[in-house]
Amino acid sequence: MASVDRLKQITEAVREAGQLGVAELAERTGASEMTIRRDLETLASQGILERYRGGARTLLLRGDEPPFAMRVHEGSELKQRIAAEVAGLIADGESVVLDSGTTCLEVARALAHRRLTVLPLSLHAVHALTDAPQLTLLVPGGKPRSGELALTGPLTLASLAALRFDTAILGCCGLTATDGLTAYDLDDAAVKRAAIASSRRVIAVAEAAKLSRTALAFVAPAATLHAVVTDHTAAPEETDALTAAGVTVRRV
Repeated sequence: MASVDRLKQITEAVREAGQLGVAELAERTGASEMTIRRDLETLASQGILERYRGGARTLLLRGDEPPFAMRVHEGSELKQRIAAEVAGLIADGESVVLDSGTTCLEVARALAHRRLTVLPLSLHAVHALTDAPQLTLLVPGGKPRSGELALTGPLTLASLAALRFDTAILGCCGLTATDGLTAYDLDDAAVKRAAIASSRRVIAVAEAAKLSRTALAFVAPAATLHAVVTDHTAAPEETDALTAAGVTVRRV
């Protein structure tokens, strides 16, 4: 089993059980106990779990978003396909506000060679676009969230209020036709709402699993979105409901 897959399996197992011992994790994954101990140290350093002698206990509540360091390795090929589809919807010369999150980071990389004006809402995306040759990079103020490096707070909101964009590209934690676009973090939800208010067009990016999920903080009704780019495994009942709400759904 690849190390990334094993780390994901360990995280999910410990999260489900609350806590597990090294021996049981080794049996579940087929890895040696020495390897499991190293994996637990890695996950502890990322704030995903807490080590104790002989095992680990989860630090993630069921309603919490997994840390960026964990999510960035999950489904990278899929996120790249979604990013490529989104890039195809953006015309040269557009002004774009780009949300935080791992899928939006892939969108940043897909846009790096384009002639655009982009305001990223995370320091990860700022870094990805810093040396883009044709791109005009705008950097908002704000307070970066630990790990995620998403910019939030009054300085970020003021930056968004001062500008008008052709397109907002938003990530999400959950999206349904009934509950709309939702986020785990209240400050993140406020930034997303400000990005929507400053943009003529709104495109959301979401892996299929997010189309049946509702997170804590409401951002906007589904009908606010002009398009959603997701993957081909999205449940037809979810995508049909979004289409009925007036959203264009593109599956990759």
